[in-house]
Amino acid sequence: MSNKNLHKVNILLEGYDIDALWLYGDLKEYVSPESKVAIIAFSFRDEKVRSADDWEKLFSREQGCYYGGIVNSLKAYGLNEEQISFINYFSDSRESAAKKIENADILYFPGGLPDRMMERIKEFGLYDAILHHSGIFLGYSAGAVIQLKEYHLSPDKDYSEFSYYEGFPFIEDFYLEVHYQGTEEQNNSIERILFERKKPVYALEAFSGAIIVDNGKIKTIGKVKEFTNKRKTND
Repeated sequence: MSNKNLHKVNILLEGYDIDALWLYGDLKEYVSPESKVAIIAFSFRDEKVRSADDWEKLFSREQGCYYGGIVNSLKAYGLNEEQISFINYFSDSRESAAKKIENADILYFPGGLPDRMMERIKEFGLYDAILHHSGIFLGYSAGAVIQLKEYHLSPDKDYSEFSYYEGFPFIEDFYLEVHYQGTEEQNNSIERILFERKKPVYALEAFSGAIIVDNGKIKTIGKVKEFTNKRKTND
């Protein structure tokens, strides 16, 4: 591996356009031309991916609808395709998946369904390898919330009701509302968390907010709202 970090870095994003001008200046400190990236492509919806062919339509180089967006945004930081590997739920073995994680400087969690991503990670026996990885953790949407010890999901087209879920115990000090648009459902969820968990909630505005947690230090980028029991602040 090219450059392992000695401290924990978690990058929480809205989408995979990490080459956006409002993000690039902050992320280039963490995503270097020497980085090796393992993309844990386990967050797909069951009804859309039932076979290896279905997975290929999302993530393969030849036909994946998400491949170009993910890979090209990483290329903006000087990486080439040989430095980027996708963990394939259908063709990778436990051993080959674990090797890709071991060799990576950055573990990348895509968007989709965070609870199914966690279930598949455990099914593959990768939980401990990810938990103890000493590199950078980067994810968008589902791949952002899964980095929290406990996360919530507000009601939407995928989840009919509010609920709490178990993520990785990397971040414990706050909760995260992604794709924030100030809807009644989102605001009700935030109020519930403030009442039940007594912790701040950061809301990333849709397509325009991000958070970097570097060794416990929180940095907000773009349009991020912080909700606490005392006040709401705009960054």
